[in-house]
Amino acid sequence: MTALNRQMRALILDSYDEGTVFRDALINLPSPSAGQVQVKIFASGVNPIDYKIRRGIAPYAMPELPAVLGTDLAGEVVAIGDGVTDFAVGDAVYGLTGGVRGLQGSLAEYANVDAELLALKPKNLSMREAAALPLVALTAWEGLVDKANVKAGQKVLIQGGAGGVGHVAVQIAKALGADVYATASTGKQQLLKALGATPIDYHTASPAEYVDAYTQGKGFDIIYDTVGGSVLDASLGIIAHYGHILSCAAFGSHNLAPSSLRSATLSGIFVLHPMLSEEGRKHHGDILRQVTALVEAGQIKPLLDPLRFSLDTAMDAHNAVELGSMGKVVIDVIA
Repeated sequence: MTALNRQMRALILDSYDEGTVFRDALINLPSPSAGQVQVKIFASGVNPIDYKIRRGIAPYAMPELPAVLGTDLAGEVVAIGDGVTDFAVGDAVYGLTGGVRGLQGSLAEYANVDAELLALKPKNLSMREAAALPLVALTAWEGLVDKANVKAGQKVLIQGGAGGVGHVAVQIAKALGADVYATASTGKQQLLKALGATPIDYHTASPAEYVDAYTQGKGFDIIYDTVGGSVLDASLGIIAHYGHILSCAAFGSHNLAPSSLRSATLSGIFVLHPMLSEEGRKHHGDILRQVTALVEAGQIKPLLDPLRFSLDTAMDAHNAVELGSMGKVVIDVIA
């Protein structure tokens, strides 16, 4: 072990009551335990789950209070716990590491995190860009690669292709050789083209129309739904026979008959599971290492919201995500 206890600035959530804001505090941080590294946090990525936890509407993930929230981070290793051999002091790292249940989040100057959840930061990304990637990249990868085993030449539809998970899913599918299509609103069609997808404007084309136009009515081999609700319902009817539907937003009730009649597979993706259960944490680090390789090869790049936020304006960052941002929102912990 290579560090002593230290004090740090952190934002504390004391209540899930409506209107509660973060409390700015100076708190103690112990040395990292076995299997952990201590990370100096440069940037904290904000995801919808962050504001849902803060508002008390994510009972499956909410920590006991008081707690430090923040799911994604990018930073520098400053201390090593016993048994850690994959990282060294000074390494730049990123990962989906905390802010749920008993895991300290990234709205703080430092965090002790499970080394298995981390990977080396892509060399061609800034800390801000790296902090924008972990949750969305892991969610996209677990669906497209782990569950659907996407292959070159398959027709892949990303529902919500300009969103956080969607824009990374488009790039992963494209990097692995798929023929990628993606839905988005009218104003985001050029973005989808730039990402390498054939854009579909869901305001002007119905599922029946675009499945006929792009698959001759046969259906898409893989559909990744990032929207849920009626979008998932529609996806069930436009999947190819023996195709695979993935959803990270399947939190409602759905009639599976349309996909069942097509002998399709439906997989739900819950990216927080390894943090909540301790199952599969090493796989998250392994995925991020593969994502790093694709980023450094120029095949994945995160889309960041142009607005800048700090710990002083963290509530504004949460509000921006809840209202609908124009890219991934990132909080600069260390400017």
